Parts: sequence; structure tokens; C-alpha cells
Amino acid sequence: MARYVDGFVVPVPRRKLAAYRAMARKAGKVWREYGALEYRECVADDVQPGKLTSFPQSVKLKAGEVVVFSWIVYRSRGQRDRINAKVMKDPRLAPMMDMKRLPFDAKRMFWGGFKVFVDM
Repeated sequence: MARYVDGFVVPVPRRKLAAYRAMARKAGKVWREYGALEYRECVADDVQPGKLTSFPQSVKLKAGEVVVFSWIVYRSRGQRDRINAKVMKDPRLAPMMDMKRLPFDAKRMFWGGFKVFVDM
């Protein structure tokens, strides 16, 4: 069965990881309620700067920060679009839409939607 994935990479200050985790748990619960199949948030454990690019370089990682790699799995892009429309209107997540209140620098976050190419 085909799947669709939204992926995110975020620089998070280590001192704000607890706040980020609380925010992610709340967001994950909402995404799952609306039908997302999986919601994962992962903290970097073994990511080194590369010669040309890397996870740390991609977000211009600063001292005291850690990379968080996240993904949400859906049945299809259509399902993803429907779920995300509902999530963005959900009042429980309204505080997360204020970029000044987030526990990370949203300007250095990047994301995208991906068709699953290999699924084993």
C-alpha cells in the first residue's frame, strides 16, 4: 500500500528539549486523532558535520542546540492534505502557530512531503 510522509528537521536548544517534547506530544496526539498513521520525533544521537552538508549544517546548528528529525506517515498525499487542513484549524495547536512562542528557531526548520519510494 502506498504511503506519504511529511519530514521535518529542526534545531532545538538543549535547554528547551522538555518544552519541545511537550509540544511534540500534543501535536502528535492531534495528528493521530485526525488519521495520521505514525508520528515520530527523534533527537540526534550520531550526526557529525560533513565536508559539504549534514544535518547540523542544514539547520546552521549553534552551540547548545541539537537536531530533531521528525516524520508523519499518511495513507496518501490526499489524506495528508485533508489531515493537515484540520490540524492547522485545531484550537489546541493555536499556540504553536505563533513563531515567537516556539521552543526552537522556526526560520532554520525545513520540511517537505515525500512519496514513499521503497517500503519493506
